[in-house]
Amino acid sequence: ELFQKYVDLHIYSGINYRKAEKYIVERLKVELPDNLHYHDLRHTTDVCAAVERIALMEGIEGDDIFLLKTAALYHDAGFVHQYANNEDIGATLAQEVLPRFGYSQEQIETIGKLIQATKVPQKPNNHIEQIICDADLDYLGGDEFYITANKLKRELFERDIIKSDKQWDELQISFLETHTYFTKTAIELRQANKMDRDRKSVV
Repeated sequence: ELFQKYVDLHIYSGINYRKAEKYIVERLKVELPDNLHYHDLRHTTDVCAAVERIALMEGIEGDDIFLLKTAALYHDAGFVHQYANNEDIGATLAQEVLPRFGYSQEQIETIGKLIQATKVPQKPNNHIEQIICDADLDYLGGDEFYITANKLKRELFERDIIKSDKQWDELQISFLETHTYFTKTAIELRQANKMDRDRKSVV
């Protein structure tokens, strides 16, 4: 029944999600810097897949699924222009381009808030913001945690944001200790693995 509702959404929604997706993916392929080892196109598509999975398991229906997936696609688009505070640029880009794909102003404002919610430290204000926050950091409890974490480490090293392995280890431990998932789905699927990594990091 839920799958049929999702199929119907693609047929009857006024949002042309597929074109919005194609537009930003093509831009990210061309414009993202080559040395974004973690915040690359793979990360964007992974977050998009995670946000869809969590949203469906959390009972989200209708256009809210498209708003979440669109926010996931655009949440790191600001990296095409700058590294710091990229969320602001991603939200502005969404504001500029999404009207042509059938999104209303209210929907675009919601997408902007979803993008801003992914800023670390995460402070979501509602259920759908909790969902995108959990999707953005899904890797913390996922099977490719160590591979993904090493990509982030390399990215931060090359920008002199961290300067030593010791500093990275301290940053990683602190982040794992303070982070928590928000949704029931993420807690059930990811929290145990994340806490296990936290214990191993401390040891």
